[in-house]
Amino acid sequence: MLDLAARVACRAEGYVGENPMVGAVLVCDGQVIGLGHHRRFGGVHAERDAIDDCRRRGIDPRGATMYVTLEPCTHTGKQPPCTELLAKEKIAEVVCARKDPNPVASGGAEKLRAAGVSIRFTGVSAAAVSVSDAFVKRVTTGLPWVIAKWAQTIDGRIATRSGESKWISSDRSRRRVHKIRARVDAVLTGMGTVLADNPLLTARDVRKVRSRAIRVVADSDLDIPETCELVRTAKQVPTIVFCERELATTEITREKRERLASAGVKIVGVGVGAKGTGVDIRELLQVVASEFKVSTVLVEAGPGLLGSMIDGDFLDELRVYVAPLMLGDEMARSAAAGRIAPSLSAAHRYELMNVKRIENDLEVVYRRRGRG
Repeated sequence: MLDLAARVACRAEGYVGENPMVGAVLVCDGQVIGLGHHRRFGGVHAERDAIDDCRRRGIDPRGATMYVTLEPCTHTGKQPPCTELLAKEKIAEVVCARKDPNPVASGGAEKLRAAGVSIRFTGVSAAAVSVSDAFVKRVTTGLPWVIAKWAQTIDGRIATRSGESKWISSDRSRRRVHKIRARVDAVLTGMGTVLADNPLLTARDVRKVRSRAIRVVADSDLDIPETCELVRTAKQVPTIVFCERELATTEITREKRERLASAGVKIVGVGVGAKGTGVDIRELLQVVASEFKVSTVLVEAGPGLLGSMIDGDFLDELRVYVAPLMLGDEMARSAAAGRIAPSLSAAHRYELMNVKRIENDLEVVYRRRGRG
């Protein structure tokens, strides 16, 4: 039942903003009598949605068991507390996949027990636990859930030694990436990718765009060309350029900043990276989470930025598209660079979550161990 609740919750991917995706299933005598999920930011919560569904079926939810992916909330925000609703509707038992870490909304279990509703937590459903990973990470660390995507050859190369990379993966694999863009809150890239590919970083040829992702560029020296696609379309799609803090205010860059601003680009200054070069990735991620309410970031970047993000251990999830190509060239470009790993113990370990065949490509999904 928690697996089902997780699948229902995922219907809202890209719609809930900074809120968690939550799914709920009402069960009585072994039969599902109601399904619900938090459909969009500010909308009714999953528990109420499931109870409403139950009543539409002409069934009284009294005495039922509710399976829900996240602990019912206790506070009044855009919606009233779910704990009061469950007590009022005489729900007999609540089974939760994980506790709510948000100090504003947590404590639902205690409230329900005080109201005579039985509640228990179980991690038996990995899907139900993980569906709120992005929300939990942002609440507990102040950082968004970060997904890195790249296409590579069988021997792990993302481009030839001259930089040619179009196209390693198939059309269908690239369409999959557009679907991911349509569900995340932000897409992050670096200046190397901007200069090499001049990307738009928008979701195209997708039946339903659930989220208009903010486009974020890590550009320490404020070198972004004013003629590139990101700047040209900045008035249509929110675009933020993160540069070194001094360059965001200095007189030297004032005219360029004004031209970029008039084109619709927002410029944000942050500190210098840990190795004295580039922008401070942690600060960048903190800013997009706190100021721009971003919970999920898709990284589409070259080896330099990816190497920095691996070095700082900022990547929570990897989506790798492996194409049936072999270059066999030691000078061809790998997915990440710039990090020194003298032994296998220096490697970051990921768990294999899913493998899917897409034509002759493989889509391989990993998650960082211990995340979520």
